[in-house]
Amino acid sequence: MLLCLTGISFLPGRAMAQGQAAAPAKRPEIIRNFRLTKFYDTPDPLPAGKPGELIRSTTFETYDLPLGVAAVRLLYHSRSAAGDDVATSGVVLYPDGKPPAGGWPVIAWGHDLSGVARQCAPSLTRNLQHGAFLSMYVNIGYAVVATDYTGLGTRFRNAFADTLSNAWDVIYSLPAARRAVPQLGSRWIAMGTGEGGMAALGVGELEHDIQDPNYLGSIAISRLADLQSMYEPLGAVSYNMPLFLAYGIKTLYPQFEVKEILTDNALPLYQHMREGCAETEAGQKAAAMLRPNWQSNPFVQKYFERNRSGLKSITAPLLVISSEADPAITETTKIVARLCQHRDRVQFEKYPEYDPGRVIGDSVRDQITWIQARFANSPAPTNCAPQH
Repeated sequence: MLLCLTGISFLPGRAMAQGQAAAPAKRPEIIRNFRLTKFYDTPDPLPAGKPGELIRSTTFETYDLPLGVAAVRLLYHSRSAAGDDVATSGVVLYPDGKPPAGGWPVIAWGHDLSGVARQCAPSLTRNLQHGAFLSMYVNIGYAVVATDYTGLGTRFRNAFADTLSNAWDVIYSLPAARRAVPQLGSRWIAMGTGEGGMAALGVGELEHDIQDPNYLGSIAISRLADLQSMYEPLGAVSYNMPLFLAYGIKTLYPQFEVKEILTDNALPLYQHMREGCAETEAGQKAAAMLRPNWQSNPFVQKYFERNRSGLKSITAPLLVISSEADPAITETTKIVARLCQHRDRVQFEKYPEYDPGRVIGDSVRDQITWIQARFANSPAPTNCAPQH
């Protein structure tokens, strides 16, 4: 399993630009990425549709995936943070064979952040960002439904790190996927890595009220953190994070003026964010791109407050996987403690390796054990304790 995971691409929140800056600017787009096609386009205005309604789907056979893994691209209706009807893209991966009675059990996948441009959609990358890892689950009998999040792939604005927006995109991807691939079963879990792990937790928070009996729990891999903590200290933040933050706030609150928090030197970079995902380092530091007292902006405060996790009971089981050597472990522990105060069923597992890819690989056995137990209706474990 570890060998099959060596190709995993992982971009944690504090170093999102690391993978983008490691290669010449155009090489990832030429070799690793597909071009946007008419499949991702929708009429303007978008014809009305219910959340989760399938717009269209198509088989796609050009991904770098093992034999036996079938792939179908999706376009479906979701909802923006303001409640507007939006189109969202994604991919379904499933075993190319006869499904079991009741259909393939489903893992709804939330990816880590990769930018805000349309070209940043994981469904436009040849390895789907985490193709080896996701294919492993397909090869042992699961289907994977992987949303791109609204605005990555489609022409609508991306909400960047807004947990609830991303979580709704995960939830609404499921009925669309079942319409496109009838072999999928009704029972599912959510799983994600990096900020996708936050989305998986966000699914749990939303399902507290939705009460879908087929939702069995979530797995958050690598880190949990309040969005505000990603910008503290600014010296550890990659140059493009302030740009992405301003973009996400503008998506949720159109009346927000980005110039109120971005410096004059940062504004030209902001204007070019939607042109691609293979940018090189801009040579500016994050602190130099934000105005003094930027955090006091009321829209920034609303956005940060909206993206605090663990304040609401999730009721369904949660597995949290993290590196004990990750500086973000204190933030993860803080959110786990909040969840434990609700007496939620949280299993918090820490691994010695710092590298996120190694953490994913080292925890595979625990992931599979936990997932199998959920689909077997076994009691959910918890190791909540006062120190959490």
